Amino acid sequence: MGLVDVLIRPQRTPSGAALSAGLARFAEQCRRSGGVPLRLRLPDNTALEFGPQVDLTLRLRDPTLLRELACPTLGGLADAYVEGRIDIEGDLLEALPTGVRLVEAGGASVFRRVAEAWRPHRRRQDRTAIAQHYDVGNEFYRLWLDRRMVYSCAYFKTGAETIDEAQRAKLDHICRKLRLEPGQRLLDVGCGWGGLVLHAAQEYGVRAVGITLSRNQAELARERVRQAGLQHSIDIQLMDYRDLEARFGHDAFDKVASIGMFEHVGLANLPRYFSAVAAVLRDRGLFLNHGITSVDVESRPVGSGVSDFIERHVFPHGELPHLHLAAREMSASGFELADIESLRPHYARTLTHWYRRLEDRVDDAARLVSAQTLRVWRIYLAGCAFGFERGWINIYQMLGSLNRTPGPTELPLTRDWIYS
Repeated sequence: MGLVDVLIRPQRTPSGAALSAGLARFAEQCRRSGGVPLRLRLPDNTALEFGPQVDLTLRLRDPTLLRELACPTLGGLADAYVEGRIDIEGDLLEALPTGVRLVEAGGASVFRRVAEAWRPHRRRQDRTAIAQHYDVGNEFYRLWLDRRMVYSCAYFKTGAETIDEAQRAKLDHICRKLRLEPGQRLLDVGCGWGGLVLHAAQEYGVRAVGITLSRNQAELARERVRQAGLQHSIDIQLMDYRDLEARFGHDAFDKVASIGMFEHVGLANLPRYFSAVAAVLRDRGLFLNHGITSVDVESRPVGSGVSDFIERHVFPHGELPHLHLAAREMSASGFELADIESLRPHYARTLTHWYRRLEDRVDDAARLVSAQTLRVWRIYLAGCAFGFERGWINIYQMLGSLNRTPGPTELPLTRDWIYS
């Protein structure tokens, strides 16, 4: 009998002593079945060992959490950490595998996915969601991003690169895929702090427009453009992708990139999103969409409370399509897909770099954001690194040629140009 058996008795609410006793039996069951490398220290300082080896200690600050540990979920444990109800003594990157084993020992499956209805994404709702995530503060992001402040998956050719080297390689990888040439017109949908448009203008000689819904990002991106003396080549606009056609008209751009933005669009809005890009791109123009995707073919979120945690604390209203759904909607808007590349191992490395860099500057971060916000980002970055490494989510670059009229694309017969 474990803690679950104590809790399902209908006669009366279990006492703290009964909960502790049930939890002790749960720990004993874990040890007998191979063990979880965890020590749980209760509010009265009692220590329960869940395995013969201990790699991680969870310290309970809130006695009421005993009941929730009857059937723990990753999201529930993350919530408790963010709220200060538990402390994690050890490396969060190493804590995640232990958390998974604890959840599975409690009888739950981390990989169970829950059904979710497609939700409408309205303009005001999207602006609020973007503000919650990206307006945490430019100085906070500057602590742990690369020097260009590129907040998307980097590109590692060997795995030994620094984050600065890998982000520059990613920017070059995108620019090569788009076959950028001097004088071409580039649109970056969701331009962040301007990393891609600055790189493309400086290294490839394009004229670029970047759009974002984040006021903090737009202001810093404009300042960086001024500092680089590229006001004549780069325009940063605070605007919604749904206004592209009204603002720029048809055939306004030769190439379009969208890097780490379509996660905010919403599954129901994917047709509108791809059509908005197609409306401003010239015939035979290239579009590169770089975004996180679900590994569930029905585009359902990851279970065990993981997606719920991210929804509450990090990415409100974020929705991840499966690759086939993204490819279908992109194709339906007139794009012929020329290249699809998974960057999953690259993002696992990127997130690990970000997490380590934040940990190295955690005291500085604590002066910039609240204690709860800092806990959110520590567990979020570590958890996402683990999730990408395990394959719970994926990320793809999809390159398409907009073919409004019949005939060949402007692409070479092979894809050698991407890697030359």
